[in-house]
Parts: sequence; C-alpha cells; structure tokens
Amino acid sequence: MSRLDENPMREIGGEILRSVSRSFYLTIRILPKSLREPIGLAYLLARATDTIADTSDIAAKIRLESLAALSRMIQSEGGVEAANVFVITFVPLQRDEAERALIARIPECIDWLNRFPSPDQADIRAVLRSITHGQKLDIQRFENSAALSCLRHADELHEYTYLVAGCVGEFWTRLGFRHLPNFATHSAEVMTDLGIKYGKALQLINVLRDFPADELEQLFVEAKDILQQPDRVVPVFEKWRQRAEEGLAAGVEYACAIRNFRVRLATILPALIGARTLALLRDAGTAPFSRTIKISRNEMRSIIFWSLINAPFTGSLRKLYRRLLA
Repeated sequence: MSRLDENPMREIGGEILRSVSRSFYLTIRILPKSLREPIGLAYLLARATDTIADTSDIAAKIRLESLAALSRMIQSEGGVEAANVFVITFVPLQRDEAERALIARIPECIDWLNRFPSPDQADIRAVLRSITHGQKLDIQRFENSAALSCLRHADELHEYTYLVAGCVGEFWTRLGFRHLPNFATHSAEVMTDLGIKYGKALQLINVLRDFPADELEQLFVEAKDILQQPDRVVPVFEKWRQRAEEGLAAGVEYACAIRNFRVRLATILPALIGARTLALLRDAGTAPFSRTIKISRNEMRSIIFWSLINAPFTGSLRKLYRRLLA
C-alpha cells in the first residue's frame, strides 16, 4: 500500500501545503474533510502552475511550454510518467526550497487527482483550466518586464482577476452545494455570483498590495505619462481600491450565507484580512508606491482570534468586517 492509499492529504496536502502557504494551510484545516481534500489539492496544483509562471529568471518561452505541459497532465492528457519527465526537467530550475519540493511531488498530486470521484475531478480540472489560462496571458503580456506595457483596458484586469481567482469562487460554491446539505441560505446562482466577485476582489487586493513589486503600468489603463505623476496616479489607485472593497462586501455576504460554521469561518477569514489590508492601503496615501503594505503578525493573530469568536454570529462578523475596514 502506498502513502497515498493511507492518507494523501496528510502526506502531500499537509506537508507541502504548510511549506508553501502557512495562512492558507490554516484555512484549509478548518474545512470539513469532504471540502478540505479537493480544495487543498486544487490549491497545490494552482500553486505549482503559479511557481512555473512566476519563475522570472527562466525564459518566457520555457515557462509557457512548461505551463502547457503541466496543464495537459492536470487535464488527464498525460499520465504520471509524463509528470516524472516534467519533474526531472523543471525541479533543478527552482531556487526556492518549498517550491522545489512542490514541483517534485507533482506526480503524486496527479495520482491523487485521478483518485477523486468524477464530479470532484471535473471541478478541479475546470478551475485549473481557468487559472492556467490566466497565468499564460500574464506571461505573454508582461514577457519583457523592462518595457512599459499597460493593460489596454479595464476589461483585461477584470478578465485576469476572474481567471486566477474569481473562478475559485465558482469552484468553492459547486463543491459546497454538492458536498454539504443546505450549504447556504442563498441559491446556487446567487452564491456563484457573490463568489466570483469575492475571488476577483481578493486578487485585486494582491495586485494593489504588491504595487511596488508590480510595474505601475501593469495596473492602470490610463496613458503611460501619468504613471510618473503620483498626484494623478492616486485617484486611479483609489478607484481600484474601492472596487476591491465592493467585492469584499460581496464576500462577506457570501460567507454569512453559509450555514456550516467551519466553512463560514474558513470563507470569512480572507475577507477580514482583506478589509484590514484595504484600510492600510487607504491610510497610506502615496506610500504604496514606495513600499509594500503588510499586516503585522500580531494583527493577523488578532483577526484569527476574533473571527473564531464571532463566526457563529453573522451580525457580529459583519460588525468585525466594518471595524477592520474602518
């Protein structure tokens, strides 16, 4: 009997997930097992494809080819043997130890995926199709990081945030309604719409928070000459910050509609963390253009503590969200 037969989530999901994302690992552990395993595996596969897409010291052509190869394996167009060849080729190119370990475990992740019930397999593959498509576009659009290259219009930013995060709201909703009786007080249609808005907002916050690391021109749709003028950039930045806030409000509504306490808690945490991040971005003025805005560890612990206390009470969760945002 293989380790996967004994407990794939413990061997792969626990060990590797903890190393590549401590915050998401904590969130995942809250979920019921029926959701924990498919969501955990989907995250690991998405993190693996993201690792490939973001390895900037590797030529864009090689990243695109590697991303396409891994995508084919995820979509069952290549077996574990193909995954082993991929690992041999790509692992030596990784400098980060945790990400190198993740790439090395891809054959086991693919094997694990093939063991899920068919509906879960279909959902995992569907969300990974969207995510890898968004990552492919990201590589193609910003292949030359030294060149000024704006997103041509706001629709491209909306498309990007949907492909890499909004689709996760759909995925989470489909799993919730299939695995948990009476998943939410809203219909599946309403929850899907709220989930998409929520996911897009979380990704937009990532873009805003990492503003110095991302070239200014990658965010704004206005003429390039305003990018060197903070007094003109700030209103545009604030517009997108407000868009993110609107999406987070949808996320709070989404979480409060979930009946299962553990799923509600896991779902609300990113919104609460996002609310505090948006407050810091709002209060920072022009500071995001010169440094990254981050929540302190003490604040993070406080948010987790108060979310645990308030999770059974939707009214209290809404108040906590408003307090963090203010």
